[in-house]
Amino acid sequence: MNKFNHFVGIDISKEYFDATLFNGLTTLEHNQFNNSKKGVDELIDWIKGFKASLEKTLICMEHTGIYKNFLVDILSSNKCNLWIEMPLRIIKSSGVQKGKNDKIDSQRIAMYAHRFQDKAMLFSGSKIVLDKLHALSKQRRMYLTSKSAIQTRLKEQKLFDKEIYNTLFENDNKIINLYENIIEDIDNQLDKLIKENQEILEVYQFATSVRGVGPRTAIALICYTKNFTTFNTSRELASYCGVVPFQHTSGKSIRGKNKVHFMANKDLKRLLHLCAVSCVQSDPEIKTFYERKQEEGKHKMSILNSVRNKLIHRICACVRDRKMYVEKQVI
Repeated sequence: MNKFNHFVGIDISKEYFDATLFNGLTTLEHNQFNNSKKGVDELIDWIKGFKASLEKTLICMEHTGIYKNFLVDILSSNKCNLWIEMPLRIIKSSGVQKGKNDKIDSQRIAMYAHRFQDKAMLFSGSKIVLDKLHALSKQRRMYLTSKSAIQTRLKEQKLFDKEIYNTLFENDNKIINLYENIIEDIDNQLDKLIKENQEILEVYQFATSVRGVGPRTAIALICYTKNFTTFNTSRELASYCGVVPFQHTSGKSIRGKNKVHFMANKDLKRLLHLCAVSCVQSDPEIKTFYERKQEEGKHKMSILNSVRNKLIHRICACVRDRKMYVEKQVI
C-alpha cells in the first residue's frame, strides 16, 4: 500500500521555483513561486488548496546547493515529507528527453517521486547538521588551497628571484598565518558540530577507528553519504567513490581492460587515495597485501585502488555492525 497520495516536484532556480502537483494518475496543476520565505508559504497554501494533506504528500526536489535553503527550512519546520534527490538519478530515470524547461522539469521530478516513492529518503533534522559540516569542509578546503598556492609561489620565488621573495615574504607570511588561524577555527567548529549530534558522532568514531582514515575523510564520507544512509552496500559506495573497476567488453571485437568509471566523487577518491598511501606505510596487513601484489607484477596504482576499496569495505562494516575496527594480527 502506498504511503503517499500526492506528489510535488519542485525545480529550483535562484529567483523562483516551479512546482507541479501530481496525484499518481494525472498532473493536477503547475505553478511558479518566488524563491523566498513568502514564496514557500504560498506553495504550502497552494498544495492545501487541492485538499492534499501534507502528511500524505511527498515533496521532491533536486539538490541545488544554497538555492534550496528557503524551501528546506520552511517545509521541514512544517513537518512536510521532503525528499532531496541527486539530480543525475532523476535525469537517468527519465529516458530520452526531447524538451526541457522549468515546468517540464518539475513534472518529471513529481513523476519520479511517484514512481520511486518506496525508495524515498526523507529529510531529517540531522541533515541540517550534515549541511553545516559539508559547508565548513568546503570552506576549509578553499582556504587550504589558497594557503598552499601562496606557499608554492614563495618557494619558487625564493629559488629563482630572491629579491622579489624578500619583498613579498612579510605580506604573504601574514596571509598564511591568517589562513592557518581560520583553518584551526573551522576544525574546532567541525569538532563541536560532530560532538553535538550523538548519531553522527558514533558513525564518525566507527569510521576513524579504521587505520589510515582521518577526521577529514570521515567527515567527507559522512556528508556525502548522509551519515551512511544513501547507499545500501559497501560496493555501491565504492562505485560512487570511483574505486570499483568495471568491464568494457562487447562480443568478440571489444576486449578492453577493467577500468574505474570517470563518473565518480573526485573529492572522496582523492581523500581515500591519501588514506591508502598512509595504510601501505603503517598498516601491517595492508603493507603485506601491497608487497605481495607487487611481487605478482601488479601496477602500483592498481594495488592502491584495491587498498581504497578495502578501506571502504572496512568502514562500512564498522558502521553497519556498530563496532570499532579490530586489526588482525599479521604473522
